[in-house]
Amino acid sequence: MGSIAGLGVLIALPLVTPAYFLHLLIQILLWGFIYTAWSTMGRFGLVSLGHGAFMGVGAYVPALLWNYFDVTPWLGIPLGIVLSALLGVIIGYPCFRLKVVGHYFALVTLALGQVVLLSIVAARDITGGSLGMTPRSIGRSWYALQFPDKAYFYVIALVVWLGGLLVWRWIDRGIGREALEAISDDEEAAAAVGIDVTREKLRVTVISAALTALGGALFGQYLMYLNPESVSGIGVSLQIVFAAIAGGMYAMLGPTVGALLTIALTEGLRVWFGANFVGAANAIYGILLILFVVFMPRGILGWLEMARRPRAATAPAE
Repeated sequence: MGSIAGLGVLIALPLVTPAYFLHLLIQILLWGFIYTAWSTMGRFGLVSLGHGAFMGVGAYVPALLWNYFDVTPWLGIPLGIVLSALLGVIIGYPCFRLKVVGHYFALVTLALGQVVLLSIVAARDITGGSLGMTPRSIGRSWYALQFPDKAYFYVIALVVWLGGLLVWRWIDRGIGREALEAISDDEEAAAAVGIDVTREKLRVTVISAALTALGGALFGQYLMYLNPESVSGIGVSLQIVFAAIAGGMYAMLGPTVGALLTIALTEGLRVWFGANFVGAANAIYGILLILFVVFMPRGILGWLEMARRPRAATAPAE
C-alpha cells in the first residue's frame, strides 16, 4: 500500500513542482537509473571504472544519427544500446576468460572509458570534439523525442527509473544471484561446483552496459547538449562509482539516494561558488568515495539498515 501511495506522489509531482526543481528531479531519476545499472554488476565484485564509455556511446550514437541522417532516436537509441552491449562483450569476454579480476579489471575498464572519450574528442569534425554538440532541435516532437515541457520527460524518466529498479530486483531475486555471489566469493570454488563463471559475469556486464547506454541516451535527449566530459571518460565513471557506493549499492534504492546526493552536491557548489571552483565536484567525489569505502562501505542506506537492527533486536526485551 505504501509503495502505491509513493508511486502516486511521484506521478503527481509535475503538477505541483516548479520548473527548476522538476529539472533536478528528472536528473535524479536519470542518474539514479544509471547508478542502478552500475550497481547490478558492482555489487557482485565487478568494479567497473569505465561505465562512462557505455554512457558516452549511448548518448552520442542517437544524436549523431539524428543530426546527420535524420534517424529518429526511437531507432538510434536501441542501436546505441546494442553497440554498448557489444562493447561490454568485447571488453568483458577476454577479461573473464583470462581471469582478469579485481584491480586489474578496474584498470581495463578505466582505459576503456578513456579510449571512448579520446575517440569522441578526436572525431571533432563529426562530434564537435571537446566543444560538444547539440542535437538538431525541431521543437515538440515524439518523432525526435524532444519536449520543451519538462513534464513529458519527467514521465519518461520515471518509467525508465522504475524499469531499472525492476531489473535490479529481477537480478537480486533471480537464480543467477547465488551464482554471482559464489563467483564474487571464490571463482575457483564456483567453477568447481559447475557454475559457468564467464557466462554469468558476461551476462550481468552486458545488462549493466545496455542499461547505462539507455540512461546516457535519455540524458542527452533531455539536455539537448552533449559534451565528452559530461557523458564519458573518467570523471563520469568515478561519479557513477561514488554515487552507487555512497547511496548503497546493496540496496535497491541506494543508487537513487546516491543520485540525490550527487545532484545536491553539484547544485550546491554551483550556487555557492559559481564558476570560481570549477572541477570541485570531481575532487570532492574522490575524497568522499575514500571516506565512504573506509567508514560506510555499505553506503547510506546500508548504514541506516545496520543502525536499525540493534533497536529491532532489543525491542522485545524492553
